[in-house]
Amino acid sequence: MAFRTLLGLLATLVISINCWAEELQLNPSHPNQYTVVKGDTLWDISGKFLTHPWQWPDLWQHNNQIQNPHLIYPGDTIYFSLVDGKPQLSLSRNEQSVPIVNNGPCVLKEEDYKNGRKDFAVSADGKVLPCIRETSIKQAIKMIPINDIAQYLSSPRVVSENELNSAPYVVDFAGEHLIAGSGDRVYVREIQDPNNLSYTIYRTGSTYKSPETGEILGYEAIYIADASLQKTGDPATLLINKSESEIRTGDRVMLNSEDDITLNYFPRPPETAINGSIISLLGGVSHIGLHNVVVIDKGTQDGLKIGHELDIYQRGNKVRDPYSKTKNDTVTLPDEIAGKVMIFRPFEKVSYALVMKASRAIHLLDKVQTR
Repeated sequence: MAFRTLLGLLATLVISINCWAEELQLNPSHPNQYTVVKGDTLWDISGKFLTHPWQWPDLWQHNNQIQNPHLIYPGDTIYFSLVDGKPQLSLSRNEQSVPIVNNGPCVLKEEDYKNGRKDFAVSADGKVLPCIRETSIKQAIKMIPINDIAQYLSSPRVVSENELNSAPYVVDFAGEHLIAGSGDRVYVREIQDPNNLSYTIYRTGSTYKSPETGEILGYEAIYIADASLQKTGDPATLLINKSESEIRTGDRVMLNSEDDITLNYFPRPPETAINGSIISLLGGVSHIGLHNVVVIDKGTQDGLKIGHELDIYQRGNKVRDPYSKTKNDTVTLPDEIAGKVMIFRPFEKVSYALVMKASRAIHLLDKVQTR
């Protein structure tokens, strides 16, 4: 956890330095004040004041009152002003105080500990009466809507053709079952020299292809179950510890992924130019909208990293021109900006991305690119 915290602090520093290099661009329609509501994210709030929300470190660092924008709570009000030509934010806390009634219960707040409170209710015989300890349960706003990506942080994963074909597979079940689930044992070909005893069972899902070249970019591996190795060999025996759905013969078995899950996300533009497309949609939905998860045809080999932000462009339709002198002439309309995505799980040739902004309809094969 300390390592992750250090990474988050380093990322914040690097991002802030990069943002200083570009002039802060204010949102022309920014409000003079905004009251935070439950469900807001730091990204949402920054977008109300900035044209590019990823410039938020530069905005917040000008303001001494808001020392940590990650500690803003629903009910707080943010005020905007210009001081000597520079944007200034101030914050008004929504402190809900609990009045102490003379004959009512004693309430001990968190700040009472810090301030060294000494006035406590005393009984007739001089004994200090018990107090109710009050602790705030408010949760600070998040950088991004983490709940919308949580289920995709570890599964499914994207693997290469070689990883898929070389992985052991389920050949049969113990106890003459037709399918298997939690508590059952399965036979797998083959595991001879295991690196550890923990395995994950996957099922082949979508095949991701480049819309431009037709190149296979990877295969979706859908999570099915967690299992532990009981006996090596050909076949080896695995015990199913937890299953998302029934296990079938032919399902592939891979070592548990040890990838560290990122908990801190800092949206920012990539360092290199990116021109790609949306090639798939996760989550079983048919339309792409705000906070949906999409798959794009660019990955780490193209320079993408966690937190990189790309613009979405709706591809221009090809329409017939009935007034052209050329028979059956057509014209391709210009691409139009449609939103933004943030990369949260990049693989070698594809990436999972969260739609952070959607200003118009978004479709499969729409472009994702740097400005």
